[in-house]
Amino acid sequence: MRKRDILTPIGITLGFIMIMMAILTSGGTEGFISFLDIASIFIVIGGLIASLMINFKMEQIKLTTKVMKEAFHQNGQRLPELIQLFIKLSERARREGILALESDLDDVDEPFIKKGILLAVDGVEPDVISDIMNAEITAMEDRHYKGRTILEKAGEYAPAWGMIGTLIGLVLMLNSLQDPSTLGPSMAVALLTTLYGTVLANLVFIPMKNKLEIKTEEEVFIKQIIIEGVIGIQSGQNPRILEEKLSAFLPKEVKKNEESKEESTFVEESVNEA
Repeated sequence: MRKRDILTPIGITLGFIMIMMAILTSGGTEGFISFLDIASIFIVIGGLIASLMINFKMEQIKLTTKVMKEAFHQNGQRLPELIQLFIKLSERARREGILALESDLDDVDEPFIKKGILLAVDGVEPDVISDIMNAEITAMEDRHYKGRTILEKAGEYAPAWGMIGTLIGLVLMLNSLQDPSTLGPSMAVALLTTLYGTVLANLVFIPMKNKLEIKTEEEVFIKQIIIEGVIGIQSGQNPRILEEKLSAFLPKEVKKNEESKEESTFVEESVNEA
């Protein structure tokens, strides 16, 4: 089951809270209310939606919500658990034959692992397995890129529509110089649209796009490890050698923690035997 990435909602919420606190401490409740302008919201949000509708196909726009949700979830696969899974599968393949692995796939949640093991069970050559699975990674990267592009463009268009709103407000202000009572509302539209557009771009769209890019890189990295594990099993590598090979992908901090756990387990077993 995938875990929630709490840093994304915390970051967005914290950003908006800090902005609101800055406004409240400077201008109080009345000052805060002056930062709420319906006309500015219409210009920025309406213009942004219109631009995205022009720029993308309907199928891509429908994916926007799904793409944004991905920024609120963590990649579910942990490297130490993944390595232990492949060691277990490798040990069974060496002991009972590779065909025995097919019955273990019901306990595997990751479709990419299942696909690789099934290819190995079917006797597909390692080079062909690598080509098939790498092609799937390439297709995944392309899908993720298209999804991130929506957020990237939203990050570009939001400040632009803020500037358009500023120009609209300035024109309204210049056309009403003879009536001082209209200068305030027109200036509010001029400034608030830029504020809204800039905040949306730099607090929501661009950070989400960057986080999704990092998540894609992490997912590709994990899938490359999976490919190495599947090929190691298919070629009949010794489980210990496969463990050493896959452990090379672990960060130093994680590797030290795993070694510490193994030492603790060994000490406990020695004490129990004594």
